[in-house]
Amino acid sequence: MTDSATPPHASPAAPYEEPSSAPAHGADVAQPPRTDFIAAVLWIAFGIAVAIASWRMDRLTNQDINPYTIPGLLPGFLGLALILFGGLMLIRSWRAGALTATGRGRPNRMTASELRRFAIITALCVVFGVGLVGHGLPFWAAASLYVATTIATLQYPQRKAAGQVARGIVVAIVIGLCAGWAITLVFQDIFLVRLP
Repeated sequence: MTDSATPPHASPAAPYEEPSSAPAHGADVAQPPRTDFIAAVLWIAFGIAVAIASWRMDRLTNQDINPYTIPGLLPGFLGLALILFGGLMLIRSWRAGALTATGRGRPNRMTASELRRFAIITALCVVFGVGLVGHGLPFWAAASLYVATTIATLQYPQRKAAGQVARGIVVAIVIGLCAGWAITLVFQDIFLVRLP
């Protein structure tokens, strides 16, 4: 005779197990807060180094250079941006318990899909820097092609699953053209950088 509180198919002696909280295959896995905290400190240190090096660059005042086109202006902004976002990352990881005992943990390894995306991005950057820039194409066209190809490639699995491959390619091309135009305008016409 079975106990009415225990279903016939269940074993009364079986221990209770929490439902698995492991992420689904291919899902992004959050890093331990301590890992993000250390990364944030390194990014802040790198940003400070970039900002200091930019400040110490020659401002070419003896050549009557416009202050908006001095060599260290853009790297200085990038250094400050690294400090800002590194600080935000530091605060987030600290709030998540990076300095507590529970904040420690092994850094999660990249999944196969993340490794594949990393390899694709690296290959596209190499093709852009080595094969496109300075080899006949105007810079705006090379930049547009790079941005459009990167967006279309990285979004392809999601677009294919949603049946929107053609739409994704069109959106990528539009964004690529806008990015190529904007990059050329900012660097060539505002910062007066001679683009290849």
